[in-house]
Amino acid sequence: MNSSKPVSPTVSPRQREQPWHALPSEAVLEALQARPDDGLSESEARARLERHGPNVLQRVSGESPLKLLWRQINNPLIWVLLASATLAIVLGKVTDGLIVLAVVVLNTLIGFVQEFRAGKAIEALTQMVPENATVLRDGQKLTVPAAELVPGDVVLLASGDKVPADVRLLAARNLQVEEAALTGESVPAQKRVDTVAPNAGVGDRTNMAFGGTHVTYGTGTAVVVATGSATELGRISQLLREAVDLQTPLTKALATISRYITVSILVISAVLLGVGLLRGYAVAESLMAALTLAVAAIPEGLPAIVTIALAIGVQYMAARRAIIRKLPAVETLGSTTVICSDKTGTLTRNEMTVQALWTPTATWSISGVGYAPQGELRREGQPPSSPDEHARELLVAGALCNDASVRPKDGAWELTGDPTEGALLVAAEKAGLKVDELHERYPRVDAIPFESENQFMATLHEDGRGGRFILLKGAPEVVLRRCAMDEGPGTSKVLAEVERLASRGMRMLAMASRSVPASHAGLQFEDVAGGFRLLGLEGMIDPPREEAIHAVKACHAAGITVKMITGDHAKTAEAIGAQLGILEGSQVVTGAQLAELEENRLGEVATASHVFARVAPEHKLRLVRALQQQGHVVAMTGDGVNDAPALKQANIGVAMGITGTAVSKEAADIILTDDNFASIVAAVEEGRRVYDNLIKSLAFVLPTNLGLALILIVGVAFFPIMRLDGEDVPLLAMLPTQLLWINLVATVALALPLAFETREPDVMRRLPRHPDAPVLSGFVLMRTLLVALLMCAGATGLFLWEYSFEVGRGTAHEVALAQAQTMAVTTVIMFQIFYLLNCRSLQDSVFRIGLFSNPTVYAGIGLLVLLQLGFMYLPFMQRIFDTAPLSLQELGLCALVGAAVLPVIGVEKWWRSRRARQHPQSGRRLPLRVPRRATVG
Repeated sequence: MNSSKPVSPTVSPRQREQPWHALPSEAVLEALQARPDDGLSESEARARLERHGPNVLQRVSGESPLKLLWRQINNPLIWVLLASATLAIVLGKVTDGLIVLAVVVLNTLIGFVQEFRAGKAIEALTQMVPENATVLRDGQKLTVPAAELVPGDVVLLASGDKVPADVRLLAARNLQVEEAALTGESVPAQKRVDTVAPNAGVGDRTNMAFGGTHVTYGTGTAVVVATGSATELGRISQLLREAVDLQTPLTKALATISRYITVSILVISAVLLGVGLLRGYAVAESLMAALTLAVAAIPEGLPAIVTIALAIGVQYMAARRAIIRKLPAVETLGSTTVICSDKTGTLTRNEMTVQALWTPTATWSISGVGYAPQGELRREGQPPSSPDEHARELLVAGALCNDASVRPKDGAWELTGDPTEGALLVAAEKAGLKVDELHERYPRVDAIPFESENQFMATLHEDGRGGRFILLKGAPEVVLRRCAMDEGPGTSKVLAEVERLASRGMRMLAMASRSVPASHAGLQFEDVAGGFRLLGLEGMIDPPREEAIHAVKACHAAGITVKMITGDHAKTAEAIGAQLGILEGSQVVTGAQLAELEENRLGEVATASHVFARVAPEHKLRLVRALQQQGHVVAMTGDGVNDAPALKQANIGVAMGITGTAVSKEAADIILTDDNFASIVAAVEEGRRVYDNLIKSLAFVLPTNLGLALILIVGVAFFPIMRLDGEDVPLLAMLPTQLLWINLVATVALALPLAFETREPDVMRRLPRHPDAPVLSGFVLMRTLLVALLMCAGATGLFLWEYSFEVGRGTAHEVALAQAQTMAVTTVIMFQIFYLLNCRSLQDSVFRIGLFSNPTVYAGIGLLVLLQLGFMYLPFMQRIFDTAPLSLQELGLCALVGAAVLPVIGVEKWWRSRRARQHPQSGRRLPLRVPRRATVG
């Protein structure tokens, strides 16, 4: 080829659309016009770099701080508050206006700080591409920046390397690549150069290596077929950009409440303005009354209460090993209807474990899971026993024909090497064999290491009696071809046993031996061509976590469906799903089957099936979207790069803290510190508790706002207009600053302790609440109106009584008004204190849940009492809020009126409880489900 005139490679800009895995290596080289021995020339490489662009992932800049800040301000309630503050300042009420502005600034800062910490998932993806790569250029081996790789480059891979781009293997020697981040496979993938089927999934493309994965063993030579955004990693990056962050049920509900409150405030304020003008109010006074109504009706403290309550939930969840990255995720957990979980390490232990032995004479089981030393060997139908001669031979072979090692650490074994080989060592130790002693007794002389092309490993050992023997370990069909099956079970029987154990999800290895003379100095391939005696089979699996089994049951009791989505093989997924109780009679659906489904069928299959195997990133994303379209609130777990788009799309993304990639963690809302599915269930339980407590806070806060608005409306509509110093002065029970005192200081101090309430006993025995269910249910609205009317009647009644009494005995108007307004404010505070005790449980009596089960309630009451005393008796507070000191008798009268809420709400709770017993199903909703079974194909 003329290097002075580069020839364009016959590939499209989206090189990954070509099925490189289905083409012979010669065809791949021809299509890319690449030379396996010399690589590209420097001039050709530069030309291709110009054409295809650098081997980097596209970065997407996040929202600017100004845009985040604007989103916090662009809220109907905030605009009403800003307008009220501006109007107050224009009317000369500078203090009132500045206090309202301070409230707006506080709420804006809380929201801004929360969103500013949003994840940077795309940036994390770019960190997975290595900085340098080893390539052939002009026949020379060079180290070049990975960003300069182009399609057609020939790269060299070795153990410890990070694969720099998507490559088609040309040669491989014992090459193993850790692809868990892309495929979910729990063990490194064995690579070979043979072609595979065109429709093979990413996990089955054994002749490919993908950018961002790790070479764990062996060496290889490969040609680059895709770079940058055309790689599998780039495709995931694109999916991640397409995935959208969804509003949580609470944020949607609060947005709806905000709109209703805003419209109501504007309408009522306009009506109040008209009423004031009709009654003879001056224009400025009428406007001030409308402003005061806005300040009274808007729950200014609610955003702070919600944020702080969620933050408290974050602390509780952290104690249960769930780290919350985004505050609204705390509440969303409470309405989760489906949990889609990865398998490896989340539902399973991520520790390969031998569970079955088969010899020509018997079948054995080994108890104990993972790398813990406890375990028993048990012949089928027999009590635990030591291995017989045949089982012992099998275990010895697995331990000796092995390159892994284990050592005791913290009551378990620490593995160095391949997890599959480690499982064989642990099985031997559980059966009472000492691996170190076996190596001393039967020292290794030579070995043929495992190669993916051969599918076996062989070792030569001294037998301790002057002779030697060869051990063979590998895939059952490969080992059987080298065994003499004249005696004992035939090949068909052995293969039937392989199929039986494989149907239980086990990964099978066969062992065989052959005696050779002492003069046999080394191993050649002809030495393992035949003449072996089959020792048996060892079946292993990554077993489910015990706590995950219990957690799945807890989810089902709570009306939550658990689905397992894994990159592993269908048989393995089916076996694990059955053991966990997830399968529930449904069929396993593979990624290939999902790809063939039309959108209208996908939703049915996604809901009715619970185990999905051999799935690709786009399959996970489609499943999550399909479930959301069916009305589900979806929690998605994962640890790999391939999980990131689905984690971002899900209502709740849950990443693994130990095995999770940086990409998955940045895309997730929650990170589990122990990678345990049981911690997700604990987080759901906490999420339901948090939501219960938020509803309690709403039921506590909203009556105060409505009550204050009613107090003002009654005053403007019915209270007299006083003629003082030649001016008409309206008589109002409270000033705007006093309303803000109640809304912010008093309400927040009492509502926050509700966030510490313990969870209700039935919290995990309820169905998930419907995501579209209104936060302001009929019960909350009725309770709000009832308490608001009581509060209005009590506060306005005492205000009029106090004002009339003081004026009647000759007290000046200003003093009498301050005295009466202080009494009205104190009455509302007393109402709040007694009503708080009722809100600790919205269904039961405070005595039933425990009078002192939440001591923070009394701390909040004590703090508020101290603040209210300062409000009444400190001179600087009197100047700011126009208050006056009250006598002990007046304080007692306020408390007595406020306590009236206790018997009224007690009767209301009794009535609702009685009604619930008569109609037990009235409060339960049907679960979101389509027909139980669905078939694919």
